[in-house]
Amino acid sequence: MRRAMILRDMGRSSDCTGSPGEVLRAFLMLGVRCFGGPVAHIGYFRDEFVMRRRWLDEDGFADLVGLCQFLPGPASSQVGFAIGLLRAGYLGGVAAWFGFTLPSAAALVLFAGAMGMFAGPAGTALLHGLKLVAVAVVAQAVLGMTRSLCPDRVRASIALMAAVIVLSSTSSAMQIAVILLGAMAGWAFARAPVPQRGSAALAFPVSRTAGVVAWMGFFGVLIGIPLGRSLADGSGPAHFEAFYRAGALVFGGGHVVLPLLHEAFVSRGWVDDRVFLAGYGAAQAVPGPLFSFAAYLGWFASPQHRLAGAALGLLGIFLPGILALVGALPFWSRLRAGIAAQAAMRGVQAAVVGLLAAAFYDPIWTTSIRGPGDVAIALSGFVLLTVWKAPPVAVVVCSAIAAMVVANG
Repeated sequence: MRRAMILRDMGRSSDCTGSPGEVLRAFLMLGVRCFGGPVAHIGYFRDEFVMRRRWLDEDGFADLVGLCQFLPGPASSQVGFAIGLLRAGYLGGVAAWFGFTLPSAAALVLFAGAMGMFAGPAGTALLHGLKLVAVAVVAQAVLGMTRSLCPDRVRASIALMAAVIVLSSTSSAMQIAVILLGAMAGWAFARAPVPQRGSAALAFPVSRTAGVVAWMGFFGVLIGIPLGRSLADGSGPAHFEAFYRAGALVFGGGHVVLPLLHEAFVSRGWVDDRVFLAGYGAAQAVPGPLFSFAAYLGWFASPQHRLAGAALGLLGIFLPGILALVGALPFWSRLRAGIAAQAAMRGVQAAVVGLLAAAFYDPIWTTSIRGPGDVAIALSGFVLLTVWKAPPVAVVVCSAIAAMVVANG
């Protein structure tokens, strides 16, 4: 009797009464208008699915957002996948991811295909303007994440040490080591009581067996990719490994993926640094998840199979976050009550702030700022984003125009 009352109180969403087509249409509309990054995306989701469509309630949505912030991967895309899963089962989750990701991925692939048009002086200035957008956007991300993820001395110190270690090292493995060290430091020094919520848990159609299988897949792919790369010919497995590893190690927001992807693709010579930063700047002008940047990188990293490379990039970078989400859903109610687990995650989040701060200096600042004019453009973009709350697409347009004016002046 009690179980029936709980299910009734959670409404239709617990019964997967929707259809994948319904979910696809809803998220496709969001995919073409969700500008502003993960926090803004979550605001759009709340307005659409809690307030307007009532697919889930406020407490359930807050718990879901908390889970996705706790896991590796793109938080807004994971929230979207979970809402689709709740509404229409596994096909609903896939439909939600596809609808939300397709517009931004398609726009970035079109931009990649048109890069040859930017060979002249005007095009070079435009691409440099996009690099300056990256300076402003990453600076905003560092500031915002510092405020929310490093609000005390312990976490600020973890972030500082992470930045110092990464800037002092030339090894790509140090980024992974910093994340692990952050977890250990958080577990030891950042413990605090976890507030308990009184709402009933959402009834996702994911069994504990499915959750265990998902975690086995998450770690199995992570461990098995190097073996498959050694046995297979071509660059595809190596590219997939780079995308998957980056997606599996990202905590705290899409911008954190920047140093991981830069290390994987630019340092190995798969993508030119100028092309990388121009694409990252262009990614600020499109709606949807920032992880769609992987389609752009996949296009350039696979010159003989560009569309296949773009699709491989999207699959590789999103797959670990989805597997982690499916793996955690059946166990979330118990996991969220663990003080030690929460403390370790606080340390990880602080470490990735330091990781992003290091990336802001190198490669963002060192390869984009060439003089006082560039500083003025980047600073103007930063003020527009943080003080005026201007849409990122407007900042992209203004910075690109300003860069062309400065170049022609």
